Amino acid sequence: MDYYEILGVSKTATKEEIKKAYRKLAMKYHPDRNPGNKEAEEKFKLINEAYQVLSDEEKRTIYDRYGKEGLEGRGYRPNHDFSDIFDIFNEIFGGGFEFEEDLPYDLDKAIEIELEFEEAVYGVSKELEIEYFSLCPKCKGTGAKSKITCPTCQGQGKIIVGHGFMRIAQTCPNCEGRGFIIKEKCDECKGRGFIIKKEKIHVDIPAGVDTGMRMRISRKGNEGKRGRGDLYLIFKVKPSKIFKRKGNDLIVEVPVFFTSAILGDKIKIPTLEGEKEIEIKPFTKDKTTLTFKGLGLPDVNTGYKGNLYAILNIVYPKKLNTEQRELLEKLHQSFTGEIKKHKSILEEAIEKVKSWFKK
Repeated sequence: MDYYEILGVSKTATKEEIKKAYRKLAMKYHPDRNPGNKEAEEKFKLINEAYQVLSDEEKRTIYDRYGKEGLEGRGYRPNHDFSDIFDIFNEIFGGGFEFEEDLPYDLDKAIEIELEFEEAVYGVSKELEIEYFSLCPKCKGTGAKSKITCPTCQGQGKIIVGHGFMRIAQTCPNCEGRGFIIKEKCDECKGRGFIIKKEKIHVDIPAGVDTGMRMRISRKGNEGKRGRGDLYLIFKVKPSKIFKRKGNDLIVEVPVFFTSAILGDKIKIPTLEGEKEIEIKPFTKDKTTLTFKGLGLPDVNTGYKGNLYAILNIVYPKKLNTEQRELLEKLHQSFTGEIKKHKSILEEAIEKVKSWFKK
């Protein structure tokens, strides 16, 4: 069960997009519109559970990072008490919640920021030039140079549908909630109701961010009559040529020449804190993994560092000159007893397999 799938939004959805998706689904599955329908009731609970998490910045960050288990590990339990659910429902659809004025765009804005691996690892300060929407100063956001009152809703922007207790105000389909019909478009914004502004902002990106993580910049989103919404930076981190990343842990593959693997050696490996000398013990096997605690990436929330895992890959020469071949042949001959022992094990296995076919 994924909260984003439940609401039908992407993982990069803004608060406004999440709220819109919730409104639509809550209206559809509200118990008053589905009396006696247990399936709709359960769906309504899940929709509200998802909204409780994704509308809360702190809970959403934990959920994005660690999933539902991460929330439960911090003591969060979804509340399915209907009185509380209806409180959330009333907050969105009325009951004292103060809406921003109708706008031709969302106040919150999300942009993707591409980072080099080392920028994500160590953190970085960046100056960004962003674009944002602002209400057209000439038409005040209407998009109209001249207009008439909508005959369908009589200028209200909404129509009432339903019967009895469950009567719902819906956006007028004729004027799309504006309350008027445009006769002639505004020549400043070409009927859009907004203009595009640019601004340079300075952001400090913390160490340890990863692809898909979000960072909120307060009051740097699109602009309405009451101020600006929030800007969300969605990170996309380029892969490293040196390290592989798994959460806060790093993996580095270390080539070890076959003679070093047999005889033992000391070699240097890269870490985020510089080079580190490690000891290769004699007769080290291929794919041996060494663990170095605390040499991984810092968690953006706790600062706790992951581990570095060094995987030792035994490397063999691709070519041999005459002298090297002769030396290896002499070495090979010196292990006659060991070679015979391994050959006898193989021969015994082959004979056993042959006996299976004779049966």
